[in-house]
Amino acid sequence: MENAWLIPLFPLVSFVILLLIGKQLKERSAYVGILATFVSLVFSIVVLFQRFFEPTYSAKFNWLTIGDLHITAGFEVNQLNALMLFIVSLVSFLVHTYSKGYMHGDERFSVFYVYLGLFTFAMLGLVISPNLLQTYIFWELVGLGSFLLIGFYFYKEEAKAAAKKAFIMTRIGDVGLFIGMILLFWQTKSFEYSEIFKAVNAGQVSGTMITLTAILIFVGAVGKSGQFPLHSWLPDAMEGPTPVSALIHAATMVAAGVYLVAALFPLFLASKTALLTIAIIGAFTAIFAASIGLVQTDIKRVLAYSTVSQLGYMMFALGSAGYVAGVFHLMTHAFFKALLFLAAGSVIHAVGGNQDIEKMGGLWKKLKLTGPLFLIGTLAISGVPLLSGFFSKDEILAAAWEGGHPILFLLALIAAFFTAFYMFRLFFLVFTGEFRGKDEKHVHESPGSMTFPMIVLGVLAIVGGYVNTPWFGSYLGDWLVQGNAKLGSGHAEGPVWIQLAATLFSLGGSFFAWLIYGKRSVSRDWLSGKGGILHTILLNKYYIDEFYQMTIVAISKGISYLFRFIDVFLVEGLVKLVTSIIQGLGKLGAKLQSGQVQTYGAVAFLGLAVLVVIFALTGGYLR
Repeated sequence: MENAWLIPLFPLVSFVILLLIGKQLKERSAYVGILATFVSLVFSIVVLFQRFFEPTYSAKFNWLTIGDLHITAGFEVNQLNALMLFIVSLVSFLVHTYSKGYMHGDERFSVFYVYLGLFTFAMLGLVISPNLLQTYIFWELVGLGSFLLIGFYFYKEEAKAAAKKAFIMTRIGDVGLFIGMILLFWQTKSFEYSEIFKAVNAGQVSGTMITLTAILIFVGAVGKSGQFPLHSWLPDAMEGPTPVSALIHAATMVAAGVYLVAALFPLFLASKTALLTIAIIGAFTAIFAASIGLVQTDIKRVLAYSTVSQLGYMMFALGSAGYVAGVFHLMTHAFFKALLFLAAGSVIHAVGGNQDIEKMGGLWKKLKLTGPLFLIGTLAISGVPLLSGFFSKDEILAAAWEGGHPILFLLALIAAFFTAFYMFRLFFLVFTGEFRGKDEKHVHESPGSMTFPMIVLGVLAIVGGYVNTPWFGSYLGDWLVQGNAKLGSGHAEGPVWIQLAATLFSLGGSFFAWLIYGKRSVSRDWLSGKGGILHTILLNKYYIDEFYQMTIVAISKGISYLFRFIDVFLVEGLVKLVTSIIQGLGKLGAKLQSGQVQTYGAVAFLGLAVLVVIFALTGGYLR
């Protein structure tokens, strides 16, 4: 584990190499990125295996010394970040491999791998940071990487707008994180996680300050993890290439917010108000985003709103004091959501770039691998029994019931129904029925570089949940809370009917989608009629973006215009007045400096005459 600091270094090396010679390597750049992330993955597996049998390893050195204060830097390997290192490096390696086929022929192929290397380095650096300051540095670097990747197709106005929106909205959340971090430093005189937890447990920080700092840090997580109301950047991020969507939405940027709350969980546990806030926002986000996903027609946007909803589930679990449940779902979600995005990219690749599910259909016969793999991802995210998503969702619902949130528990169940419905709606519209697009003859399966990562993720989406189940042992959960009883138990024990209810809601949503889009025995206009008020509201995402444009954006523009008026007409006007006066006096003086001796003599005599007159009028008193 003492070599864990090398894990983020390999993607950084690939970033530097490709930045220097990527243009010469062209599409061979892919091998540099794939090799670097593969080595990181191997190291991550070794570190994860070691951490199962050895205690937490920490290495730090003094970075800055200010009086008696010592600010350190270094790395730490505990249960949480050892698991995150494995998840991030695995998904990054598979996305690098997948991109070789997906981005084939792109003029900026090497640049894409440059950005991937930077982004992967930033995320791996974030998860092994032992203190808030180092975390914040990598946190912002992750934001930069996402900006570059989302705006990769910079010649498209939509991509530029999406990148700018993601950057600005996540910065709003980052302000909260920064203020919370500074307040914690003020109270505890340290950025170290361990020192902060000691100070909180020893009662050195007041309850009010704990609540304030916890909520401010959560605001940063809200921005990164797309929680309401800072969620709308995440669906727009679909303007980036599909491998980027898989990387950002499965295991990296959006997972960073959930990871931050989990990493600082002892702080949140010290404030019931902060936990309740997280639970409410998480549950609301889960059902809010799921309802929008019911009517979307862009294959990637359906999955994007699904991501927002699933992130809401994770936050809901953490807010219900279900530490293991939140981290467990973070892991399973990384597998099946990466699978779904990569499979969606395979579909888009097969149909020539079209993303409208209304213009697809009948692809099951054409895409022999992508179809079954997409179905596996759909079953897993829907919570169908015996797949990974079933176990992690059950853990969340049990934690919510144990936490005493019956209303939020019901919202989570309804969100589970919505999830199963919109995912099977997506599956039936894309893979069943007749093809509704153009050039069906050109529809073909993706190359091996794209299908191999999907197969790996498909296997993990099936078996990934068995590491923490009530039937086969809660190995993951027991390990995650080992040595820290405050984090809870390894498995949330709930009544048997919770599993039955979760299964019924998931199967009910799947069955309802089959009746409408598979069997077609129920009209598709069930949701108040296509074009009805409810359908229109959902299709327009509750008009959240329009509301922001009319309020926050309009007010911001108004304030900027006011300051511009003050700057241009008052400040610059005053400066121009002063400079004009000085320039006028200078020009007048310049005219007097004509170089004619007669003029100078006349001026001298005139001055002497004025002095004589003054002397005469004052009667010589000036002496």
